[in-house]
Amino acid sequence: MGFSDRILGKKHVNGSPHIDTVAPAHALAGGEIRIIGSGLRPQELLRPKVKFGNFEGSIVVSSEAFLVARVPEGATSGPVVVATDGHVSNPHNVGVAVPIAENLHVVTNPALDGEGNIYATFSASRGQKVPVSVYKIDTNYSIKPFVQEMMNATSVAFDRQGQMYVSSRFDGAVYRVAPNGSTTIFAEGLGIATGIAFDREQSLYVGDRNGTIFKIARDQQMFVFATLEMSVSAYHLAFGPHGDLFVTGPNDRVFKIDPSGTVSTFYKGLGRPQGMAFDIDGNLYVAASLSGTRGIVKITPDAKAKLEVAGQGMVGLAFAPGRSVILATANAVHHLSWNIAGLRLVPE
Repeated sequence: MGFSDRILGKKHVNGSPHIDTVAPAHALAGGEIRIIGSGLRPQELLRPKVKFGNFEGSIVVSSEAFLVARVPEGATSGPVVVATDGHVSNPHNVGVAVPIAENLHVVTNPALDGEGNIYATFSASRGQKVPVSVYKIDTNYSIKPFVQEMMNATSVAFDRQGQMYVSSRFDGAVYRVAPNGSTTIFAEGLGIATGIAFDREQSLYVGDRNGTIFKIARDQQMFVFATLEMSVSAYHLAFGPHGDLFVTGPNDRVFKIDPSGTVSTFYKGLGRPQGMAFDIDGNLYVAASLSGTRGIVKITPDAKAKLEVAGQGMVGLAFAPGRSVILATANAVHHLSWNIAGLRLVPE
């Protein structure tokens, strides 16, 4: 008996669907997961039911051997099952991120300080002034206004001493932020300043959508580190474990820039790549679309890509203590237990 015969035999003998794999194994509510198995379509050709605990997900595509389901609002981490003709499949665990702050406007990675507090922006449309520019979310997930009166706060980063910096794509400046939330200009004249990141020597790098990567030394001397193409949405930055700077660039690429400023394409084929972060094994995680599905894409050091977290509107991420991650969509931040250790953002 062939493999297909065994599958059909199993279905017609007991009528039970069976799940082999679920990918990706993590998602936000609204994200799409692909379930591979057998007997996943009812014999009457009705749509199957996909249950995430007590919540039913909507079916995007269904067939005998695979289906695509959307994670419903209210779902939490736990087993997913497929039900057909009164029969229920074996369970398969899916990790679902938990929203911890909403009604934000985040355009890149959130950031964490040394105590585990999370900082996320209300960036607003360019030129739009809002009462609060950066919110602080403490370890109990209480959210409070932190930075006020900054136009279009974009990217947040901390140096080795725990000093906070925020870029503004409105006035092309990077601001130093005091513990009470007050700001002073650290550097200006940076074009449409977006992503910021520190290297090992504590120089600050700033991505300008006009096509320039600026390097600002600790004495605040400013240099042009590298030049790329113009971009309407990219120039998010992250340093890899070997000191190379990675930049989500125009179109569908992630660039790698070595310490001498030489630019190469690290990966091509993403949809609107945005915020990034590395794990301790040197894998890069990018908020992007891969093969038409939005979420967090893992790219290995040898440039192999795979969707690891499904989620609509993803714009960035930041690894957190306890092998967890903070995920940002355009209007919210979420917590996900992921069992991945992140690379230190500011190496010793």
